[in-house]
Amino acid sequence: MLSSGDNAPDFALPAANMDLIQLADYRGRHNVVLYFFNKDHTPGGIAEAVEFSERVDSFAEHNTVILGVSLDECLAHELFREEEGIEFELLSDTEGEVSRRYHALKKWEAHGMVRYGIDRSTFVIDKDGLIRHAFYHVMPKGHAAEILSLVQSLGAAED
Repeated sequence: MLSSGDNAPDFALPAANMDLIQLADYRGRHNVVLYFFNKDHTPGGIAEAVEFSERVDSFAEHNTVILGVSLDECLAHELFREEEGIEFELLSDTEGEVSRRYHALKKWEAHGMVRYGIDRSTFVIDKDGLIRHAFYHVMPKGHAAEILSLVQSLGAAED
């Protein structure tokens, strides 16, 4: 598992519009809230995405961008963003490579079959690419407000 003080693993993933987003693009310029969620159109996925989206401007005031990651394909993300009014990038990690590097991909066995899925996780990454906060087993309701408070305190520490 990753924790505070670790270097955030770099990545390049396609967004809903198929543009390639790299974590390194934000280095030196923005803090990043990187969150991993189970799936588009699920109750938890909707709740978490909408709560983050409602706070996009508040995060931006603290020079922070939000990136959501799931195993869904780009076209599913595009539809999800349109339907729910999501105002930040959703990234497609269909192979689970980035999710593995962040220890957010979990394996379980059910009915004799091995399955993989996301352990809802969130990382607050500063402008230097360091993880300032790492959360695993996140409950979606109210989580965005909690993360915004942490980002606000991060900004105060930088002043």
